[in-house]
Amino acid sequence: MTTIASQVVLHPVVSQSLKLLGTTLGRDKLYRSVQYFARFLAWFLLTRGYKIQAARWNALKSQLALGRKLMRLGKPLEHLQAALRAIQTRADAGEQITAIGRQLAYFGYLTYDGIVWANAVKFFNLSPSTTQKVNKMANRFWLAGILFSITHGLLKAGRLANEAKKLSGSQIWEKSLEVDRDAQLQALAAQRASTRHQFIIDILDVWIPATNVGLVHFNDGILGIFGLITSLLALRQQWFKVTGAKK
Repeated sequence: MTTIASQVVLHPVVSQSLKLLGTTLGRDKLYRSVQYFARFLAWFLLTRGYKIQAARWNALKSQLALGRKLMRLGKPLEHLQAALRAIQTRADAGEQITAIGRQLAYFGYLTYDGIVWANAVKFFNLSPSTTQKVNKMANRFWLAGILFSITHGLLKAGRLANEAKKLSGSQIWEKSLEVDRDAQLQALAAQRASTRHQFIIDILDVWIPATNVGLVHFNDGILGIFGLITSLLALRQQWFKVTGAKK
């Protein structure tokens, strides 16, 4: 029995999972996955008339959302630093502008999100109208950040595609140069894959703040599924990064 318990508790997957959950980002993406699954399930149960069961999942969704706000309290400064680094980095003008815009928008979003959290835990009390305005401003910044990210992804994807095309079409006469070109093509392929991955996440996530500010009107079932998919994609990416596993 002890041997079986040891094999389960000390299994490499368990160790890797603990390593993943030892990171703030890993925990955040796991909580976000459960949060948006709860959002979908609460909507699903409510449409079937199961109000009591739906209320339980709604409560779980709300508490996870509140807990994630607490974990993100220091992140506005991270995005501000990233914006300053983007200003100092030499890059394509369009990519640089959108990168700076994205980081500044996320800085604004998370700053207002922190105010929402402080009001929710009664650290200070805002009037209902002010709370609504702060929530809406946070979602506007979130939406702007995702739109900047989508634009950045499109510009970067186009540039990387052109660079890969030029490298593939170039004629190499020396073996050493051919090896170097293949290495560059592999690096470009990895960057293109990463850009596509982020684009998929952005194109699904964008509808959440867009709905919150009233630009579109998707129900909680659709938004829950979108949020669950993007959370699992981000969690998977963090898994590979932390554990060193091959994709």
